[in-house]
Amino acid sequence: MKLSDLITPELVDVPLQAADKWEALARIAAVPAAAGRYPADFAATVEEALVLRERSMTTGMENGIAIPHAAIDGLDDLVAVLGLNPVGIPFETLDGAPATIVIGLIIPRSKKLMHIKTLAEIAKLLSRAEVRDRLLRCTAPEEAVAALAELQGQPR
Repeated sequence: MKLSDLITPELVDVPLQAADKWEALARIAAVPAAAGRYPADFAATVEEALVLRERSMTTGMENGIAIPHAAIDGLDDLVAVLGLNPVGIPFETLDGAPATIVIGLIIPRSKKLMHIKTLAEIAKLLSRAEVRDRLLRCTAPEEAVAALAELQGQPR
């Protein structure tokens, strides 16, 4: 599944305001609740799962990318959140750079294996410098959604 299939304007947080990765994980959990993708009281469960996964191993990659993700019971469909912060958020990435692009994936536990490919597709997309640069120039959610659609070759 392409990132552009998952991200809608209400699932984009720009600029993602967080002092560190733990605050970023809280935002990743809160954004879908605010968008009506799951009940507000479910956000705490999502945040707890993201934190637990992050404590086991960082999801901060290289080139300013972090892809925090967790498998959750009680969810029917994959939910993705795009957070952009050109300044960057301390995230304990593999290269030590702050995370400027944070893609949160909240995965139904029953469909975990199905979405491993989605995770790989997102990592591959964000490995391209032109994709990262274009996304970081976006200042509005609609602009980020349009950029993703264009970058992934889909009509707007």
